[in-house]
Amino acid sequence: MVYGLILRLYIAFHAQNSVIPVMSVAFLVIVPLVVGYLSVYSSERIKRQSWFFWLFFPWMPIFASCIVMAALLWEGFICIVMFLPLGMTLATIGGVLGGFAARSHRTRTSNAILGCVLLLPLAVGSVERQIPPANAIRTVETSIDIHAEAPIVWTNIERVPAIKSTELSPSWSHRIGFPDPIEATLSDEGIGGIRHATFRGQVLFIETIDVWEPGQRLAFSIHPDAEHIPETTFDEHVKVGGQYFDVLRGEYRLEPLPGGVVRLHLSSQHRVSTKFNWYAQLWTDWFMKDIQATILRVIKNRCEVTKLQQ
Repeated sequence: MVYGLILRLYIAFHAQNSVIPVMSVAFLVIVPLVVGYLSVYSSERIKRQSWFFWLFFPWMPIFASCIVMAALLWEGFICIVMFLPLGMTLATIGGVLGGFAARSHRTRTSNAILGCVLLLPLAVGSVERQIPPANAIRTVETSIDIHAEAPIVWTNIERVPAIKSTELSPSWSHRIGFPDPIEATLSDEGIGGIRHATFRGQVLFIETIDVWEPGQRLAFSIHPDAEHIPETTFDEHVKVGGQYFDVLRGEYRLEPLPGGVVRLHLSSQHRVSTKFNWYAQLWTDWFMKDIQATILRVIKNRCEVTKLQQ
């Protein structure tokens, strides 16, 4: 735990010039691997441990480190939740490697290997700094069936009046810190109209309409007003419109079904720019699906209430 926290403390004081920045394979992949290795290696050298110990004891310093980082406000809750599945898995792998190393080698050889392991994050970070992050453009789509006619559905998507907290169903994205939607206003109907989609925490998405097909399709480019989002709303590593993540486009599409039902599709495009997009995009896809599903449930309930009132 101390080893991991020392590296995180180093990053905190050398954020711009750190060999191993937080958003790097060196820190998010190699460091928990080393932490797991150290935790089992040091224990195994004192007393022979079980396989169960090798697999699960490395989680202890990972959890403890995350608690300390959260308490010191080094990381936000969202970042910690996103890191834990990866960190726990890698710590277990490191623990197994540390257990084998402690049992299989003589003291001199083991100490040499231990020294290499301790320096591994710095070595990987030095190489990784030469590789620019890749941009991945992801498309996510969700849909919901609404028992109402297309004109009613269209009215509820071109503008979204203020959403009451009682209209929002529980969602995981909200539980781990993503702000709830508030409303979406529209300046002018038709192509070129501007929608202002606001979320709690002073999060604003400026949406410029480029497809306007009443009753069928509504699409828009998205520009997050990143400059005016308070620093307390998002952790810097998951800030919308930031270095690592951005939302680019959104689209509603109405699909008529038999029986007076409309299937409403909501899709979005977002950018992920990290050196571990293979993992980050799993989370961003899930976040966007969860947020879109929340919005669609609000629209469905409003449309069906309007239908009943007619």
